[in-house]
Amino acid sequence: MLVVQRRRHDGAREERGKILFMKADQALNPELVLSLRVDRASRVAADITQFELVAPDNAALPAFTPGAHILIQAPSGATRRYSLTNPPAERDRYVIAVKREAGGRGGSISMADDVNAGDMLYVSLPRNEFELRANAPSFLFIAGGIGITPIKSMVTHLASSSDKPFKLVYLSRDAACTAYLDQLTALQHRGSVVIHHDYGDPEQSFDLWPLLEKHKGAHLYCCGPTGLMDAVRDMTGHWPASAVHFEDFATRQAPRTLDDKPLVVRVGADGPPIEIAAGMSILEGLRAHGYRIRSSCESGTCGSCRMRVLAGEADHRDLVLSDSERESEITVCVSRAHSAELVVDFVS
Repeated sequence: MLVVQRRRHDGAREERGKILFMKADQALNPELVLSLRVDRASRVAADITQFELVAPDNAALPAFTPGAHILIQAPSGATRRYSLTNPPAERDRYVIAVKREAGGRGGSISMADDVNAGDMLYVSLPRNEFELRANAPSFLFIAGGIGITPIKSMVTHLASSSDKPFKLVYLSRDAACTAYLDQLTALQHRGSVVIHHDYGDPEQSFDLWPLLEKHKGAHLYCCGPTGLMDAVRDMTGHWPASAVHFEDFATRQAPRTLDDKPLVVRVGADGPPIEIAAGMSILEGLRAHGYRIRSSCESGTCGSCRMRVLAGEADHRDLVLSDSERESEITVCVSRAHSAELVVDFVS
């Protein structure tokens, strides 16, 4: 049986429900409560690798809904979010696709270069902040590049379980960069599928305005590069806010400045001093010393890694804490300290 266990605050373990989970005590992020095996790794487009994750004993995995994502600990130790691309009827596996971002923060490179079939990965339970609204009369999907991943789950689910009409516009550079090209083209018998290549030429960009000029009752789902989503936001300003949905995994580079200096961080007033190098985040430094700290975005936008500040002056670089929260808290994935030493503790 697949076993997943939860740790209570007193350190004991408790079982929940009929589905029990594999313990993942070595995960650097306590959100990662599953330990899954990479059953298969395959290339689905240029610089995009698909990974199929299964339970070690091939048991059924916890359920998910279209548009859901999971957190995964890359071999580098970084936690990254990946959308589930397969339909929710498939309980035997989680399927993700990872684009190797050479200019990113290293998580995708670690996944693409260091993960192979047979490897074990620490994974969170599925969560969904991009829910498919079942009561919508029709659907319009706009995907750019790797942004097709959550939308693929949605359209394949609709094609197999619903009579509601949908239209998919999938934008990419060229055929070689288009993940799941054949699978999505095959859905044209069920809905309207447009796959457009611009070949890197702005003059050949797809004109979305005829689709967005008038709201005709559809719910719009968009995922892709920041530029695409910003353009769609601008063109749907007259749509009801409840009918427009975005999935934004785009994470900015952790802000660093040329005058960043090493600092010392203690966890608790009596904690040992931990040296944080200039090029290392507080989160990375604490995890390297065995502290298990929650995180999700690791770019200062979600607040999962917030900790209390007991002493020292924080250098806040996040986009999530309010002014009042900054008086006593810090997001350790991106923020640093103006003082030479910072004392933090876990938020109770």
